Amino acid sequence: MIPKTFKEVIELEGGRTISIETGKLAKQAHGSVVVQMGNAMMLCTVVSSYTPSTMDFFPLTVDYREKFAAAGRYPGGFFKREARPSNEEILVMRLVDRVLRPLFPADYRFETQVMIQLMSHDEEVMPDALAGLAASAAIQLSDIPFEAPISEARVARINGEFVINPSRSQLEQADIDIMVGASEDSVMMVEGEMDECSEEEMAEAIKFAHEAIKDQCKAQVRLAEAFGKKETREYEVSKTDESIKEKIHQAAYQKIYDIAKQALGKHERSAGFGEVKEEVKALFSEEELEENGGLISKYFKEVHKTAVRDLTLKEGIRLDGRKTNEIRPIWCEVDYLPSTHGSAIFTRGETQALATVTLGTSREANQVDLPTYQGEETFYLHYNFPPFSTGEAYPIRGTSRREIGHGNLAQRALKGMVPDDSPYTIRVVSEVLESNGSSSMATVCAGTMALMDAGVQLTKPVSGIAMGLISQGDDFAVLSDILGDEDALGDMDFKVTGTADGITACQMDIKIKGLSYEILVKALKQARDGRLHILDKITETIDKPASDVKPHAPKMVKVEIPGEFIGAVIGPGGKVIQEMQKETGCTIVIEEVDEMGVIEILGVDQNAIDEVKKRIKAITFKPEVGSVYEVKVVKVLDFGAVVEYMEAKGNEVLLHISELAWERTDNVTDIVNVGDVIDVKYFGIDPKTRKPKVSRKALLKKPEGFTSRPPRDNREGGNRDNRGNRDDRSRGNRDNRDSRDKKE
Repeated sequence: MIPKTFKEVIELEGGRTISIETGKLAKQAHGSVVVQMGNAMMLCTVVSSYTPSTMDFFPLTVDYREKFAAAGRYPGGFFKREARPSNEEILVMRLVDRVLRPLFPADYRFETQVMIQLMSHDEEVMPDALAGLAASAAIQLSDIPFEAPISEARVARINGEFVINPSRSQLEQADIDIMVGASEDSVMMVEGEMDECSEEEMAEAIKFAHEAIKDQCKAQVRLAEAFGKKETREYEVSKTDESIKEKIHQAAYQKIYDIAKQALGKHERSAGFGEVKEEVKALFSEEELEENGGLISKYFKEVHKTAVRDLTLKEGIRLDGRKTNEIRPIWCEVDYLPSTHGSAIFTRGETQALATVTLGTSREANQVDLPTYQGEETFYLHYNFPPFSTGEAYPIRGTSRREIGHGNLAQRALKGMVPDDSPYTIRVVSEVLESNGSSSMATVCAGTMALMDAGVQLTKPVSGIAMGLISQGDDFAVLSDILGDEDALGDMDFKVTGTADGITACQMDIKIKGLSYEILVKALKQARDGRLHILDKITETIDKPASDVKPHAPKMVKVEIPGEFIGAVIGPGGKVIQEMQKETGCTIVIEEVDEMGVIEILGVDQNAIDEVKKRIKAITFKPEVGSVYEVKVVKVLDFGAVVEYMEAKGNEVLLHISELAWERTDNVTDIVNVGDVIDVKYFGIDPKTRKPKVSRKALLKKPEGFTSRPPRDNREGGNRDNRGNRDDRSRGNRDNRDSRDKKE
């Protein structure tokens, strides 16, 4: 018997709906829900252990997977099954995690796993916009402690109108595309890209998304009540000791405050805080440390956070001595690496990024093969964050989720400024060499300069800045260009990138409830001032893209040919194109687009590129009937000369001996010899020989009195004589037959 199900429906504009259903699938999970929009169906489950973890942080795992069967496709690879998550799936995991994590209790230390699976795909539905709703709805149906329902929604502006959860085809027309995560009360996460929108337009988009999210949160509450809201589980909370807390506060607060006020460097400051911590630990016996070591560390962190925040709120002074709106010192350099196609260093305070650019053909495009989308990227950016950048040593086990997320943000910031007609596939790689906050924004700045250094004709340069927030009640301070410690101790990490004319990308994480739009707009405007300041530093170093690529960098030329010649250019088994690549050293890529052959020629030597173009022109050369062409004699035969079109070397045609001159020609060499350059007229395909016909004679003046055949009267007389001969032969034949008959 099919179990009883419970369902809530959320109405969207245009007659679209989102349904949330529970009671049918995965009932042994602590919470499970199926979210459906159109034909897209997503199963989300949540399970949390009843045994506490030994970790000193909340062990939450968010896993999002798109099943190939959901789109009726097979996974690639030898084993034909889903393997490690794709970059796109990891980005969705990060989006959901960043909204969920702050809403679990601060002292909750139980292994928790949220699994989201796309089970059915709809081409008109972007599934990542449903993942946050599914995760929160599953948690609401469980007994896991969680502050309030949340949801995520994508908002796009299309032709001036905001749309919630648009399709992929609609997004192609959008000039704003952002994902917003929020509860009913406050916005908690924003991430997306824009076509140079203003701060006010971005705030409007966030508000629009928040209104839709409120409806989705209410639907979750209704579903939980109908299903039967479970009592929140009791769990063992961390022990507290007010006397220890007070003792640590008395011993450490002022010392931390004073160190924070000294405007020390990152390592000197950390060493100073470390000494204070050792002094605090010395106040306790070995037995007390063994029994309450975790509690002592916890309370010291709280005092540390309070002292640093108080310094900023009371005196407007930050850890490195800057004012709240002040940017760290910046220095930049381009063309640092001699062998790369483009390179740049961007250093801001104690954060440094070295970016490189590599130019290639469409063959180097990044292939995207997902159940929900197949395509390629001709501009992509990779971000690397090695341990030495923070003075640490730890194993490197592949690309981290953080590296994927930061690289994606920087890529979105820059890609809109790469012209659509750029012939290259472009790869940007950012190596973070030092890090003390805003390394992803340093990547944007270094990437901008490296692209211009490489000769990529960026529409406009882009800069980026990370904003922070420290708040207490009605008192708050918005911080420009935050340090790593300010990110960890503050209430907001808001990264904004853009040109002088508007925002191109953003990523915002808010750690407190109830962030007002007043603070949000102030942060955006302060970010704009900082962005423009950084942009000035960038343009002082390189104010416009190089006019051409570097001498050692490959030059790209695109040639279009009629589709009928694609096979001839490739040759049997690829022989022709392979020989051209081998002999010229160029890379040649050809594909058919709209019944035309689009050929990419990539090479360092311009002469080699020109040679390839000449050979392609020769292969695809098609003379026009009635036109005159300059040709070179390449071979002499008894019955004519083989000539080669000068504008299409290698393209040969026979000039028959009868077309050399008006006079009778006995020897071809009486008129032309090998190496001679002459003009000929093209007459098209000769219907008798079915071969191309050219003539030198047609371009010469006909000799006076010259006749190419006898007068008409003579021809007619000759014809009569011929007929007479034929009659005589006929009579002779009859006489012969009569003689044979008599003999018989």
